[in-house]
Amino acid sequence: MSTSDASKRSMLCAGSRREFLWQMGAGFGGLALTGLLDAEGFFSRPAIAATLPSAENPLAPRPPLLPGKAKSCIFLFMYGGPSQMDLFDYKPELNKRHGQTANLEQRRRDVRPGTLLGSKRVFRRHGRSGQWCSDALPELAKHMDKLAVVKSLYADSFAHGSAMIQMNSGRVVQGWPSVGSWMAYGLGSDNANLPGYVVMLDPRGGPISGAANWSSGFMPAAYQGTVFRAAGNPILNLESASGRSPESQLDLIRTLNGLNQSHMASRPGYSELQARIASYELAFQLQRTAPEALDLSQESAGTLEGYGINESKPDYHPLALGPAPFGRQCLTARRLVERGVRFVQIYHGGGHQQQNWDAHFGVEENLKIHGPEIDRPIAALLTDLERRGLLESTLVVWGGEFGRQALSQGDKDGRDHNPKGFTYWMAGGGVKPGTSYGETDELGHEAAVDRHHIRDLHATILHLMGMDHQKLTYFYGGLNQKLTGVVEAEVIRGLLA
Repeated sequence: MSTSDASKRSMLCAGSRREFLWQMGAGFGGLALTGLLDAEGFFSRPAIAATLPSAENPLAPRPPLLPGKAKSCIFLFMYGGPSQMDLFDYKPELNKRHGQTANLEQRRRDVRPGTLLGSKRVFRRHGRSGQWCSDALPELAKHMDKLAVVKSLYADSFAHGSAMIQMNSGRVVQGWPSVGSWMAYGLGSDNANLPGYVVMLDPRGGPISGAANWSSGFMPAAYQGTVFRAAGNPILNLESASGRSPESQLDLIRTLNGLNQSHMASRPGYSELQARIASYELAFQLQRTAPEALDLSQESAGTLEGYGINESKPDYHPLALGPAPFGRQCLTARRLVERGVRFVQIYHGGGHQQQNWDAHFGVEENLKIHGPEIDRPIAALLTDLERRGLLESTLVVWGGEFGRQALSQGDKDGRDHNPKGFTYWMAGGGVKPGTSYGETDELGHEAAVDRHHIRDLHATILHLMGMDHQKLTYFYGGLNQKLTGVVEAEVIRGLLA
């Protein structure tokens, strides 16, 4: 790709007719024209020049604009909000003051007294880096030298639905492209026979705000996430029900797509039809490639054992699934990025309260259920990626929509939601291994040192994937929209190798 082509892909769309007319609206004469065009919905659709990077294949691979090491990203999303002070953010002062009363903001602008809840977990320093990890994750603790842990993030919402959407799309409202969609838009996919953006959900159910978390928003529909089911056939309706031969089926698809292309010629910018054309082609290819990519029987017995895939459902708690379901998903994620899939997001935790990381009814019970479900699989994933030489080119991200309170909730020592200070970690893909960055206050309640809004986390993820968060834009609604929004964001340099 030439330098001029690369500069075009900055997604600024300065030459589009709609943006030109929008900019004309800054004059008094242009204001009237802008109003008339807006009334007809002129600005409600994306500019044609920004519709698709490639009219033929919107997911065609494109080189990064920055020298990032990561080519793929695996996002391990802990739905419900894991408790930072019981996992990675060791707070001896909180433990010391267990049972005392403190005035803390428990919901937005709701400051009232509560009883401090110290952690019952045993924390130790691990590896040469000496990073803290609790005994809730003994296998992952062996990999702390690989992790860059940021302990000073904060977000805006105390509610699961809006907090999850903000973590995934940068906004607290629905209708905006998710992180995976931005990656697919900016980089395309390295495998034309598999989706560029895959989502896997917990067998207990999906996140409360649903498909908005992997939506492409106002971007073309081709960039939305493809959901792989946790049980049974991962992709519904993949097999042909007609009994046609592959050759006959391919001929039918090409004929249908030819008609769709003719129909689309008179409707430029209609992304849903373009996405439908691409989906027919992809579905045909998936019939051949997906079974192989998802066939875990090709893996060695040792690999399956490492991920805990053969473990039976435990009997120590009725809600516990053990490591097998999440282990299968983590191993599938490794196989997908190995085959060029750009972004894989796995949701751990489903349903409500103790079925996910939402520890209202007892943080110890919550950790007993979910700690063993993720511990071995994540440790195995990091080991597997490193052994195969994929860790440098794969960015692994772990975290939830927010953290938990330092106060006790209910009669079973639960913890309520807390977006004011929480922990994420990243590994591989150009992050600085063995790093502990930022701090919450002495109680673990609020980000205090090197505070970063989650827009900075998004900027950092994009940077590691070779994209500039300021230049990766999409013209919509009269603005060059960004994942990080209109408030200035910064890359968290302390996490970079």
